[in-house]
Order: sequence, then C-alpha cells, then structure tokens
Amino acid sequence: MTFSVQHNRSPPEPILPDILAPNLQVVFCGSAASNVSAKRGAYYAHPQNRFWPIIYALGLTNRLLTPEEYTKLPEQGVGLTDMAKHHFGGDAVLPKNADDPAGLKARIARYSPKFLAFNGKRAAQVFFKHCFNSKQVSYGLQQETIGSTELFVLPSTSPAAVRYWDETPWRTLAQQMKNV
Repeated sequence: MTFSVQHNRSPPEPILPDILAPNLQVVFCGSAASNVSAKRGAYYAHPQNRFWPIIYALGLTNRLLTPEEYTKLPEQGVGLTDMAKHHFGGDAVLPKNADDPAGLKARIARYSPKFLAFNGKRAAQVFFKHCFNSKQVSYGLQQETIGSTELFVLPSTSPAAVRYWDETPWRTLAQQMKNV
C-alpha cells in the first residue's frame, strides 16, 4: 500500500512586499531586491542607489524619503514591485526561474496605474519577451500597454549599473506623467 502525503505549503513570502494600490500615477519595477535591500528590508536601500534622489528631484515625492519609508509612496501616487519577488541579489546571480512576468502583468492589470516604469533594462527585457514576444527594448515610452497602463523603460538606478546611468529618460517619464 502506498501513501501520499500532501503538504499544504503556502507560497514563500516575497523578499519585499509589493507597494500597490488603485489609482497610482506610476509603479516602478526593478529586477529583484539587492543584497543590501534584502538585509535592510527596504527598496533601493544601497547608499549609492540613485532611486530616492531622482524621484525626489523629479517632483514625484514631496521630500527626499529614506528607503525605510517606502510604504509612504502610495500617498504620493507611486508604487513599487520587482520582477523577481522571491530572490535577491544582482542580476547575474538570479536563478533562471526567479522572474514572474505573468504575475507582474496580472498585478499591473489589477491595479491599473497610469505608468509601469521598469528601473533597468533586464526586468523590462524579461517582461517584454514573455508578454509581448519582443526581443529588443529601448529606453523610454513603449508601444505596448497593459490595458490603459503605459509602459516605460528607464536606466537602472543601481550602483552596479553606473556606466549606463542617464537621467534623461527619467526626466522624460516625469514629463509624460504631467501630460496624462
């Protein structure tokens, strides 16, 4: 006689929780929490990450927030998520099955922000390949949408991507947000 044991395992908790709500202006999506962010339990927590200074400089927040204040972003129309919710570390160390583009698409369809902005090309490339069968992604506003949500690709604010940093697409996003 054979017995089957079933375990009622709930899915693992994400490294960082999604910060999503209805009626957001923009949701920023990174690849995954960095080692520093995972350790501190806060988005974009590396001291050299440009995320918090750039969103403040663009007027997306009313003051310079600390990474630990990330839960205050929805009050200012901003949300956060990652492509890989259950893994952390640099892009090169993420397992091949770490990304969840279908889950991201479902979350964005549910909350319908005005913009989904990818903070870095890697997350955008994974998403566009899976959801739209697109192999090339460039910075800026994309042709594809998720319902009424417009999609935007930005240079990563990570210190590991410093050689690709250009705030011009970030400024363009802020301008596009004002025009909507």
